Amino acid sequence: MIQRHAVQVLLRAGLSHRQVAKQTGLSKRSVTRIAQESAVETVDDGVLVRERGVGRPSDTARFREAIQGFLAEQRDLPTVEILHRLRGRGYDGGKTAVYDLVRELRPPAPDAVMVRFDGLPAEFAQFDFGSVEVSFLSGDKRRIHFAAYRLKYSRWVYVEIVPNEQVESLCRALLRAFERSGGVPLACAFDNPKTVVLHPKKSPPVWNHTFAQLALDYAFAIELCTPQQARQKGSVENLVGWVKGSFFKVRRFQDMEDLLSQLEAWLTEVNEVRPCRATGEIPAVRLAEERPRLRPLKVVPQEYGLQFPVVVGPTAMVQYRGIRYAMPAEAIGVPGTLHLYPDRVRITAGRHETTHPRFPHHGNLSYPPELRAQHLATVSGARGRLYFQRQRLLELGPVAAGYLTELVHQHPRTWKGDVEQLYELLERLGEPRLLQAMQAAMLRGLIGVQYVRRLAGEGVA
Repeated sequence: MIQRHAVQVLLRAGLSHRQVAKQTGLSKRSVTRIAQESAVETVDDGVLVRERGVGRPSDTARFREAIQGFLAEQRDLPTVEILHRLRGRGYDGGKTAVYDLVRELRPPAPDAVMVRFDGLPAEFAQFDFGSVEVSFLSGDKRRIHFAAYRLKYSRWVYVEIVPNEQVESLCRALLRAFERSGGVPLACAFDNPKTVVLHPKKSPPVWNHTFAQLALDYAFAIELCTPQQARQKGSVENLVGWVKGSFFKVRRFQDMEDLLSQLEAWLTEVNEVRPCRATGEIPAVRLAEERPRLRPLKVVPQEYGLQFPVVVGPTAMVQYRGIRYAMPAEAIGVPGTLHLYPDRVRITAGRHETTHPRFPHHGNLSYPPELRAQHLATVSGARGRLYFQRQRLLELGPVAAGYLTELVHQHPRTWKGDVEQLYELLERLGEPRLLQAMQAAMLRGLIGVQYVRRLAGEGVA
């Protein structure tokens, strides 16, 4: 689906069918067929498989070892000769399947000439992650991860410090680069990280679902370097090496704040002041020629939700990166999508939808009061309800956990009634006020719901 999407993007940009076929490696016939298809709206290759009934093993599968033997004897044996030999062994299928298998099995040519080419305005951009060990003048050392983006035609560069090299960092940094440069290019070139492609050697590649959806939503094609052919990766990897050698390795930083300040000044210098050695021109000047060709962003980066497939668990929770988000009880077992924004999370599962703050105010659980009440109503039995209420209180964090521990041990016969009343206070007062009262009671050594209730009333006054 991503390959089809790339073809559609290039065709919409005005490239001919022959040009698209040459750039994507597909046949002109395939490009013509894809041009007649509806726009790609999903990254699920299984949709296409189900629609077309794809799945019968290729007739060439039983000749795989024979082809490997031919190529082991003569690496550059013409494909038409291989086809002729297979005909003699009983192969009666089409030539395209043989050509595809030979292309997959043929060893790469040794000492291949490195190909360098100039990009056209708004045609290509490069993106890659890098990391470097930085020693601050204060004496601290820190491993810095950064994202680097460069438009190939203008050589305009964007670099930002990222917390890690995971898919969210990639997507957010890429969108900010689009925004800073003025729009989206036709294609973005990447190495083969798991954040982009999970299995690059498979045909077709298995894409990272979240990143693939981003490519669909912002309508850019993905260009991948061929695995195990390092010469093709020079342009992307040199971007990281250039950033390290031109900035991180030649400057000294007092602290992280100073590094960020110097990075912004350096980007201004290399983009707007210093001519690029490759073009002899200032990147900002060439960017002015490039911007009219860049496509506008359909969604501003702050309002774009990254999509992650999820399933609502048996406790009516969806977990993402150690944080649990509550869902309606009717959504248990339903597969859905987690839309991740910088400041919030929106989860859809069937007809159910909830929105949560990205990071809960207390602990690692986001549990709106209305969902707590709904879940409690579905719990059967007095004991089940009691321990449901106690668990909700424990999930408020260390203050609540410490107070309940003292309550159970100091009042082993009456703590159950206190827990029920504390839960009622939680529903009526909310988390902040209840926790404040619990902490005040703990500091004074007052263990019992009557003290918490009284201190909560004093907090209101």
